[in-house]
Amino acid sequence: MSGRLRRLVQTTMRHVRRIVVFVRRKIVSFNELWRYSLQFRVTVSTLALSSAVVFVLGMVLQNQITDRLMETKQNAAIAQTRAVVETAASELVGVGTESSEALTARMNNALKKITSTTTSQDGVGSTAGTFEPVLAAGGRDQSSKPVAAGPYDKVPVRLRQFVETEQLSWLIHTATEPDGGKTTYMIVGAPVSTMINPLQLYLLYPLTSEQNTVSTVQNTLLVGGLVLLLLLAGITNLVTRQVVRPVRQAAAAAEQFAGGDLDQRLAVLGEDDLAKLAVSYNEMAASIQRQIRQLEEFGGLQRRFTSDVSHELRTPLTTVRMAADVLHASREQFPAGLARSTELLVDELDRFEALLGDLLEISRLDAGVEELSAELIDVRPIATRAVEQVRVIAGNAGSSVELILPDEEAPAEVDARRVERILRNLLANAVDHSEGNPVVLTLAVNETAVAITVRDRGVGLRPGEAELVFNRFWRADPSRNRRTGGTGLGLAISQEDARLHGGVLDAWGETGHGACFRLVLPRRQDTPMGESPLVLPPPDHKATETHGASSGLLEVRPAPDAILAEPEEVGR
Repeated sequence: MSGRLRRLVQTTMRHVRRIVVFVRRKIVSFNELWRYSLQFRVTVSTLALSSAVVFVLGMVLQNQITDRLMETKQNAAIAQTRAVVETAASELVGVGTESSEALTARMNNALKKITSTTTSQDGVGSTAGTFEPVLAAGGRDQSSKPVAAGPYDKVPVRLRQFVETEQLSWLIHTATEPDGGKTTYMIVGAPVSTMINPLQLYLLYPLTSEQNTVSTVQNTLLVGGLVLLLLLAGITNLVTRQVVRPVRQAAAAAEQFAGGDLDQRLAVLGEDDLAKLAVSYNEMAASIQRQIRQLEEFGGLQRRFTSDVSHELRTPLTTVRMAADVLHASREQFPAGLARSTELLVDELDRFEALLGDLLEISRLDAGVEELSAELIDVRPIATRAVEQVRVIAGNAGSSVELILPDEEAPAEVDARRVERILRNLLANAVDHSEGNPVVLTLAVNETAVAITVRDRGVGLRPGEAELVFNRFWRADPSRNRRTGGTGLGLAISQEDARLHGGVLDAWGETGHGACFRLVLPRRQDTPMGESPLVLPPPDHKATETHGASSGLLEVRPAPDAILAEPEEVGR
C-alpha cells in the first residue's frame, strides 16, 4: 500500500510540476506580448475595462429587475390577501366556543370556499398568482396547541407573532416540502375578525415563476455580456490594428532607411493624421537623403582635394629633401652655425614628412576610404616588432621596455601594419612621458578578444585628461620638452585604427602614478568582442614605489605562470 501511495504522490507531483511549467511559459509569453505589442495591450486593457463596466451594469439591471418583480408581487399579494380576508370573515362569522374539531371543520370549509371563489374581478388575483391558504385560531390559550387548517407549519413563528397582534404582515420564507424539496414563498398574513374568536389568515405565494424569471434574466445578461465583450474585443482589435499598422509600416521603413535604403518612403493614403505622419516622414527622409548626398559629394571633393594636396606637396618636398640631403652631406665644409642650420633643416623636414603622412592618413580615415586588410596571424610577433622599433628612443630616454607575452600563440584577425603602428605610437608616447621609469607592454587573450596594455609610471594624467588624449594635436603639458618629436596625431590615428578593427582604445592615468593605455580587439571580425582579458585601471595602479632609471635595455619578461619569450639584451 505504501508503494502505491508513493507512486501516486510522485505522479501527482509530476503533473503539478508540468502544470506549473505550462503556466509559467504562458505568463512569460503574455509578458512578451504585453511589452512588445501595442495592439495586444490596447485590446486587453479595453477588454478588462469593458468587463468591469458590463459586470457593474449587469448587477444593477439584475437588482432593478428583481426589485420590480418583488414589488409587483408584494402589492398584488397584499391586495389579494385583503380580498380573501373578507371572504374568510363571511364564512367564519359567529365562530365562538366550538370544540377544536368543529372549529377545524369550519376552517377547512372556509379554505375550500377561498380556493374555489374568485377573489378579484379586476385581474389582481392573476397578477399575484396561485397561493396556498392557511387559517389558524390563535390568541385564546397560548399554552394549548393552536387550531389550524392548511400547511400551518410552513408559516414562520415571527410572522405569526406579528399577525396575532392584529397586524397585516408579509415575509419571504423558504419552507421544506413533504418530498424534501425547498420552496420559497412570499407569505402574507392578516387577522380575520369573527367578533368572538380571533383568527389569522396566511396566504403562501410560491416565488417559483419569479425565480425562473430572475434566472432567465441572469443567464441573458451573462450571455449578452460575454457576446458584448467578444464584440468589443474584436472591434478594439480591428480599430487598433488600423492605427498600429501604419505605425509598424513607418517603423519598418525607418529601419530600412537606417540600413542604407535611402529611397524608402511611406504610402500616403487619405488626408487624416496618419497620412500627415506619412507626409512628414517622407519629407524628413527626403531631407536626410539630400544632406547625405551632399555629404557624399563633399567627401568626394575632400578626397580629391587630399589627393591633389598630397601630389602637390610631395613634389616640392622631394626637391627640398634632395637639396637638404646635399647640404647635410657637405655640412663639414660649412661654418659651425651653417652646419647646425643644415642639421635643423633635415630634422624639420623629417617632422614635416611625418606630419604630412599622418595628415593624409587621418584624412583617408575620415573619408572612410581606408580598408582593413585583416588576416589570421599571431599577435605576439607584432608586439615584439613594435618594441624593437622604440628601443633606440627608450635608450635615449633612459627607460627600459618590459614585454609580457603569453607562452601560447595568440591568433587574431587583424591588420598587422595598423596594429604595429598603434603599439609603436603607444610605446613612443609612454617612453616620452615615463620620466626614465620602465614601460611595460602586456598582451593577453581570451575566447573572443585580444588585449594589449602599455603601462608607464611617469607623470600620469590629471583628472579629465584621459578623454582628451585622443584629440588631435592635444598635449598634456605644452611646456614639456618632447623627445620623440611626434606630430600630435599619433593617438588619434591609433584610435581610428582600433575602431576600424571593431575594437576600442582607451586610457587611464593618475598624477604621479603614471598612465596605462589599453587596446582591445576582437579575435574574429565576424564575432562580437566580449569582455577584455586585461582590466583598466591596471591592478597595480595603487602602487607608489618608483623604479630607478635603467640603462636603456630592452627586456622581455615572462608572464607569472609561464615562460612567454626568450630574454634578449639589446645594445646599451
